[in-house]
Amino acid sequence: MEMTIIQAVLCGVVYWLAVGNLPFVGLWSLQRPLVCGMITGLILGHPVQGAVIGATINLVYLGFMSAGGSMPADMGLAGVLGTAYAIVGGLDTDTALALAVPIGILGTLVWAGRMTFDCFFVHMADKYIEKEQYNKIWIANVLLPQIMCFCMTAIPCALAAYFGSNYIQGILAVLSGKVLTVFQIIGGLMPALGIAITLQYIFKGESRVFLFAGFLLAVYSKLPLLTLGVIALLVAIVYVQATSAAKPATAGADYDDEDDEEDD
Repeated sequence: MEMTIIQAVLCGVVYWLAVGNLPFVGLWSLQRPLVCGMITGLILGHPVQGAVIGATINLVYLGFMSAGGSMPADMGLAGVLGTAYAIVGGLDTDTALALAVPIGILGTLVWAGRMTFDCFFVHMADKYIEKEQYNKIWIANVLLPQIMCFCMTAIPCALAAYFGSNYIQGILAVLSGKVLTVFQIIGGLMPALGIAITLQYIFKGESRVFLFAGFLLAVYSKLPLLTLGVIALLVAIVYVQATSAAKPATAGADYDDEDDEEDD
């Protein structure tokens, strides 16, 4: 299939909304490749295929962490362009994943550029405060940063989606053979990396027993994935409630012991 200009522009808008830090969208929702992939697939007329490709890309970023303002990879860009290239070029999920990961790394340049140029708006807000023009702070805090973000995200993404999708078949023809097979093998191995990083966080302290219990339940119960997810959610809620109720009692006991020592 061929991507139209309108579809490319919509893909760019999706990427802007995913990384623009707007309310109710961003890191915990739209930025995830699963969500980006599904919406991109919907734009291209293949929502189910988009969700499948996005979910495959999402496996790499299961252990994703952004600490101290750093951005190791751009999940949103990987989800949008990776899904778009896969659908337009007719790629399998492993090949799409192998292409999406370098795209996500390239997207870190967008993040670095935004964080650099946003410093000018901070000084602009300081001037508004000095002049007691508090009603204009939103211009430096919201309006101008979002306009800049749109120019740095939506426009390049739309151009990359439109022109890249048109040339994807030619690129695949050049990479056909052993090179494309290597891409597919690498793409098949990448989800293991995301799962391994996630297991490092899970396999600690008291959570270890839940890892083994969940594994045994999934293997031997033969329950659907949705049912297992609901059970896991209920167990997590009960565990949090039980541990939260035990902490105040323990803290109170420690406080009473300290009072008794002071009295002695």
